[in-house]
Amino acid sequence: MKRRTFIFTSLVLSSGLILPASAQVNNISDAINKAGRQRMLAQRLAKAYLQLGMDIDAEHARKILDQSLSVFDRQLVELRTFAPNPDIKSRLSEAEKIWLDYKQLLVGKAPNKTDGKSILVSSDKLMQLADDSTLQLEKLAGNSSGKWVNLAGRQRMLSQKMAKLYLGRQWNIAPADASTLLDSARREFVAAQNALKNAPVNTAKIKDELELAQQQWLFFDLALQQADDAKTRHQSAINVATSSDRILEQMDKVTSLYQQLS
Repeated sequence: MKRRTFIFTSLVLSSGLILPASAQVNNISDAINKAGRQRMLAQRLAKAYLQLGMDIDAEHARKILDQSLSVFDRQLVELRTFAPNPDIKSRLSEAEKIWLDYKQLLVGKAPNKTDGKSILVSSDKLMQLADDSTLQLEKLAGNSSGKWVNLAGRQRMLSQKMAKLYLGRQWNIAPADASTLLDSARREFVAAQNALKNAPVNTAKIKDELELAQQQWLFFDLALQQADDAKTRHQSAINVATSSDRILEQMDKVTSLYQQLS
């Protein structure tokens, strides 16, 4: 098998950690990418918290939590500075209020199930506001590249959301409809991958990276379908956490390639 080295233009990724390459929003396409990354981070933070609470690769989860807190903070400032109209500014201000409370839950004390349930709720509220901002920015861009940056970027969020729901279900803090939500997210991910595969703007490089993403998805999907057996539960959770990170990294590469088209 040919060995590939992954080089990320918009991020430097090391062991699943995420670092923006620039400290400002450069253009509308960059704004769509970063706003879309915020919705992913909202889910990723919750996933890391659950990993800590369940002692699933805890050292790595702590690094992800700390790094994601820093990135979300920084990107929120960057996006508010760039915000091109009052509607987007208002949405970002609303997100900031929820973010302050969310952050307190994440770092205020040792992970516990009571706060974990609140974190699951807050992660979705924050994700929805970030998604609203991303959609507004896409509409403002008025070009097809914004659509593909948004769609590919949303896949990053879905990878973390599915892992979060799986772990929340294992820790017995997930909502009653967690299995339904997980199945819905899975179907949305598959449909979006098909749409991206057939995107008319795809270059040869994008096609290659989407194929790699499809390979990673097969591993992640298999991990999500593991039987919830008491003897293998811990390893199953590790498999879901690590495979979700791999698909996240790959879809971030794809998102950056779409951004470059603009």
